[in-house]
This record gives sequence, C-alpha cells and structure tokens, in this order.
Amino acid sequence: MLLAAGRGMRMRPLTDHTPKPLLAVQGQPLMMWLLEALQRGGFTRVVVNTAWLGEQIGERCTEWAHERPGVEIVLSHEGQDFGYALETAGGISRALPLLGDVFWVLAGDAYAPDFAFTQDCVDRFVASNCLAHLWLVPNPPQHPRGDFGIAPNGRALNTADEQFTYSTIGLYRRELFEPPWCEVLPGNPQGTAEPLAPLLRRAIDAGRVSAELYTGAWTDVGTPERLAALNAPSSISPAG
Repeated sequence: MLLAAGRGMRMRPLTDHTPKPLLAVQGQPLMMWLLEALQRGGFTRVVVNTAWLGEQIGERCTEWAHERPGVEIVLSHEGQDFGYALETAGGISRALPLLGDVFWVLAGDAYAPDFAFTQDCVDRFVASNCLAHLWLVPNPPQHPRGDFGIAPNGRALNTADEQFTYSTIGLYRRELFEPPWCEVLPGNPQGTAEPLAPLLRRAIDAGRVSAELYTGAWTDVGTPERLAALNAPSSISPAG
C-alpha cells in the first residue's frame, strides 16, 4: 500500500494545486520512484489511498499502470468517501479489504529510489511472529532524536541509547489492524482518522515488531527546500 492522501501543508504553495506525491523529483513524480522500485521487485498490485487532489493521483496512477502490462493500481478514495484523509492507521484499516494478510506499506512522499523490495524480505517476515518489520534510517537534520532503536536480536525498541528514524517503509500483517491491536473497526466504515505511531509502539512493547537499518539514498521530501535540493543540478540521479 502506498500512502498518498496527505495535504502536504509544509510544502505549500507547491501543493495547493499539485498533490505532494506528484511533485517532480529528478524528472518524474515522487511517488513513481517507489512504484517502479516495487515493480522491479515483482510486486505489481498496489493499493493507493487518496484525499487531497485525489483525482490527479488517480489519473496519473491509471496512466502509469496502463503503460505497464501486468501492473494493477487499486485506489482507496478517502476524500471521496469521507471528505478528509484518515491518517496512516485509519487509511490502512480502510483499505484492509483490498489487501492481503501480509503487505508492504510505504509513503508517497519518501524518496528511496534504490530500495530493494524483495520476496526474500517478505518470506523472512512471514516466518517470524512479528506484526511489523520496519526499515529505519540514520536521523536526518530535521529529526535528530529519531523514532525507534534496534535491539541486538533485531527487535524494534521504543527507547534506546541509539535511535533511528522510521523511513516510512515497512512490512505489516493484517492482524495488526484488527482487534485487539487496533481500535478502529475493520474496514473503517466510520472513517476514523487514526495515526500509526501509537499502534506501532504498543506492538513494540509486546516484542512483536522487528527492524533493520537502511543506509541507501533516502529523503523525507517534506519541505520545498528538500525538494529543491533533490532537483539541484549538482544532485546525481540514480537513474542516470
């Protein structure tokens, strides 16, 4: 599932007329870098949630999938259904009927063009008892305190001497978004807006979340300045 429903307030005025996942990075819409990485890994069915300017995302995703036989994009229209975005956990809960028992979750505003989505990662996760597996990155300047630590046994920690930042890329089990872990009704028929962090922290406390460090190219494209830095002439395009 690719998350693309946010308003992108910190990116205004760029996002007043273009949804953040469609802002151009290195010559193509930001979210397409991750969609292409998924396709390279053999993951060809992607659920994309939409809200702000969702019709633009729907049109671009439909066009992208049409150009790639065998690729399927399924849209979860939070804006159409409720008039607002459901936040991360709420959006995933809403899309559960469209998802399998195990699925990737990634944010459409993260730039990680070289991330390897592999079946081996999925197989290792399925063989574990974890509800989620998170890829963490070294802390960027705007988030120096990080989010989670990594124990010697590979389990995620809510607090640790060394903390890392959640890359917004992870593997998840459907079970995490069902009772007793998640308080949102399955399928989220009421349109409950629910963040992901509290849910993850409860599962981490129970020892049911694993994590690893990713050191490849990664940027949280959260401000116009970070977008401009990625598009600066001195930047080296991974596709180049």
